[in-house]
Amino acid sequence: MKVKLANNYGFCFGVRRAIKLAESKKNGITLGPLIHNSKEINRLKENFNVVVNENIEEIKENAEVIIRTHGIPKQDLEKLKQKTQNITDATCPFVTKPQEICEKMSKEGYQIIIFGDKTHPEVKGVMSYCHTTPIVIEDIESLKEIKLQEKVALISQTTKNVELFSQIAIFLIKQCSECRIFNTICNATFDNQDSARKLAKEVDIMIIVGGKDSSNTKQLYNISKEYCDDCYLIEDYSELDKEWFVGKILCGVTAGASTPNWIIDKVVKTIEIY
Repeated sequence: MKVKLANNYGFCFGVRRAIKLAESKKNGITLGPLIHNSKEINRLKENFNVVVNENIEEIKENAEVIIRTHGIPKQDLEKLKQKTQNITDATCPFVTKPQEICEKMSKEGYQIIIFGDKTHPEVKGVMSYCHTTPIVIEDIESLKEIKLQEKVALISQTTKNVELFSQIAIFLIKQCSECRIFNTICNATFDNQDSARKLAKEVDIMIIVGGKDSSNTKQLYNISKEYCDDCYLIEDYSELDKEWFVGKILCGVTAGASTPNWIIDKVVKTIEIY
């Protein structure tokens, strides 16, 4: 089986930075999973004794704590500071940006609209910086049901689909007298999505490697599926099925921003022997 990798895939700047920070803090605690990849989380635990704890109340005084790449709610950060000053902030800079925008624009009286998943930790963190209640939407249809104010500010979860974000922006421009649009989708997300789209058009089968709970990985799968009928999302090589590749000649491979190279390499080597 011939394998072709996407031009852009795998670890983004924010994840690479967070992993290095965690590796430098042996015996540290991440408040929630550092990234959405259970295999890499296990590697950090086994090699650096970096463990995950979701509950601030269980954090001991002066513990070494690492804030996850997705960030945490503002109120949780304040609670954490009362427990310990040994805090390493691994929040991705691309996530910090929408937090700052929400805080500023809500202060100025804009209705905040966030294109994202309200259950995602990144969005929960961003919402906490608003001085008014933000509106979180997942598509244009849900936006049509909302009573819009005259002044709105639109931001996006950093890993959402660029084309859908553009459609939402156009809709708001037509509906509101003043619309501030902030493209907070990170560059790595855009590049990975564009590369996956191009690759899916030329292969017989697409394999997307990444965490099943990773937003950006699911976006890569959805985009690839539009252009290649045979698409599969896996977390590692053990989920591959030889039957998928029967009658196929060229397999495309891409990976989410939280997927390390050691997982991707094993997937590629396994496919190549089929």
